[in-house]
Amino acid sequence: MEAEMKNEYLLLTPGPLSTTASVREAMLKDWCTWDDEYNKDIVDVIRAKLVQLATPQTGYTSVLMQGSGTASVEATIGSVIPADGKLLVIDNGAYGARIAQIADYLNIACEVITTGETTPPSLAEVEAKLAGDDSITHVAIVHCETTTGMLNPIEGVIKLAKQHGKIVILDAMSSFGGIPMDVAELGVDFLISSANKCIQGVPGFGFVIARQTELEKCQGRARSLSLDLYEQWHCMETNGGKWRFTSPTHTVRAFYQALLELEEEGGIAARHQRYQQNQTTLVAGMAKLGFDTLLDASLHSPIITSFYSPVHRDYQFKEFYNRLKQQGFVIYPGKVSNADCFRIGNIGDVHPSDIQRLLVAMETAKYWE
Repeated sequence: MEAEMKNEYLLLTPGPLSTTASVREAMLKDWCTWDDEYNKDIVDVIRAKLVQLATPQTGYTSVLMQGSGTASVEATIGSVIPADGKLLVIDNGAYGARIAQIADYLNIACEVITTGETTPPSLAEVEAKLAGDDSITHVAIVHCETTTGMLNPIEGVIKLAKQHGKIVILDAMSSFGGIPMDVAELGVDFLISSANKCIQGVPGFGFVIARQTELEKCQGRARSLSLDLYEQWHCMETNGGKWRFTSPTHTVRAFYQALLELEEEGGIAARHQRYQQNQTTLVAGMAKLGFDTLLDASLHSPIITSFYSPVHRDYQFKEFYNRLKQQGFVIYPGKVSNADCFRIGNIGDVHPSDIQRLLVAMETAKYWE
C-alpha cells in the first residue's frame, strides 16, 4: 500500500498541491451521504472547524459547495448580490478579473478598479470610487493573487468598504489556512476558499465562511439552482450536514483528515511560519542561481512566487519544466500578460528541506548555461 501511495514528484503549485499519504489514504473508504456518521460526524464537524479557524468571535457560519473554487466564487457572487445591487471588484490579476467576468455572465451591475498585475490597489482610488457611487452595495477583492503571488492590502480596502456601509466578499482561495486572519475583526462578510489549497486537502469542493445575518438575507437571490449558496447552507443547517445534491464524499473525508493534520502542526500560525520559511529560502536560493523575482519583496506572499524567465535564446519553459520533473519537482508556468515568467508554489506538504532539494535540482536543470 505504501508504495502505491507514494508520489513521483512534488507539486510546487498553488493547488492542487502535494498532500500527505494519510490525507490520500482517507479517501479509500466509501460513505453513504444519508448517514449520520458522514453528515454529522464529518460534514458538520468540518463546518464548525472552518468557522473556528476564521474567527474566535460569534456570528459566523460556513457552507460547503461542490465543484472547483471558482464554483464557490460564482455561487457567492450569484447568491449574495440582489437584483438591484452593484459590485465593485478590485482587479490586479486573473482571479480578480474572473470575479468581474462572473458578474458580467450573471448580469450583475459591476464596477472594476484595474491596477495591472504587478501593482497593488490604490486605497485613494477605492475611496474615490466608493464615495462617488452610492449604488455600489458590495466590494470583492482577492487576498492572494496567485497570478503573480501578490498579497493584496485587504485590511485597508475592507476598512474603506465598511466605512461606506458595503458588504465585503473576500476571495481567500489560496490564503485561508495558510495566513492568519480574523474575518470578524477584518469585517469580512463572505470568505471563499477551497479544499485543495492551504488546508492541504484534495480537489472537489470549496467553502464559504459567512456572517450569518448576511447569509440569511440571501434567500431567493440566487441566479442558479445548483449554485444557490443560501439553499445549500439551509439544507446543511436543518438536516445535520446533508448536502442538497450528491456530496463529494471521498474528498470531504480527506479534507477532514487534512484539518486534523493542520491542528497537529500547530494551527494556521505554525503552517504560515513553514510556508514563509519555504518562500524566503526559495527566493534567496534562486537569487544565487541568477533568477530575479517579478515582484518587489514587500509584495510577496508565502503562497507562490513569480520569477522572470532567463533571457537566453536556448531557454524554453517546457524543457526546463521537464528537466525539473525528471528530478521530482513540478513548477507552474507564468500567467502574467506583460512579462515572461514562471511560478513556484510553497504550499502543501512541502518543507524547507524540499526547497533545498529543489534548488539543487534547479542548478542541474539550467541546461542553457
